[in-house]
Amino acid sequence: MLRRAVRLLRLLSRLATVLLLLWVGWWLSVDPDSPLPVQWRPGTPLDVSLTETWLTPIKLRMALSSPGRCLAALSTGATYEELPPLEDGARCGIANRVAVTGIGGIPIPEVETSCPVALRLAMWARHDLRAVAEETFGSPLEEVRHQGSYNCRTIRGGNRMSYHATARAIDIRAVVIGGREIPLLGNWDGDTPESRFWRQAHARSCGRFALVLGPDFDANHADHLHLQSAGWGLCR
Repeated sequence: MLRRAVRLLRLLSRLATVLLLLWVGWWLSVDPDSPLPVQWRPGTPLDVSLTETWLTPIKLRMALSSPGRCLAALSTGATYEELPPLEDGARCGIANRVAVTGIGGIPIPEVETSCPVALRLAMWARHDLRAVAEETFGSPLEEVRHQGSYNCRTIRGGNRMSYHATARAIDIRAVVIGGREIPLLGNWDGDTPESRFWRQAHARSCGRFALVLGPDFDANHADHLHLQSAGWGLCR
């Protein structure tokens, strides 16, 4: 009888400890005065400017789940103007439309695109491109240059609409580092700093976008990285 009572007390003690730890964890994650950094709190939304944690992919999915959340997250890592939706025929247009001039603290020539593309682009620039530029050239990334996002057209050689027709894709053609433009065209093959930069940029983009196509995919992509906010995970 005594042994049973002791075991029960030990069990209750362990249960109380677990409940206390759960309560402390909950408090740390939701209380505004919590000493836990914001990026480690499950209850806070995505902030592009903050260091990434294992919670970042979860917060990104939440941000992409609605237009309002996407715009709120985009405001933490991009310079943009919200625009009304674009309707362009039965199969083209832009929902959650924005005009972007800065991503992850880096200038970009103004581009009209969808918020999900802009948000993924801001994450890529802030957490990947800037680091790769410093690692490869020892110089900061100064600008990202593109070939556009919205284009009401079909995929080359077919009748299926391109993801550009709804601005769910963007084509990146060059960057500026150390005052010098470094295009993708002519800087993919070989073992130069430029080719290493682009291959790293491509590899890291695959962790940011739903589909990525580059020079290894086909000749049509020799001069740009095609980055999609929707797709089936292809990285070529």
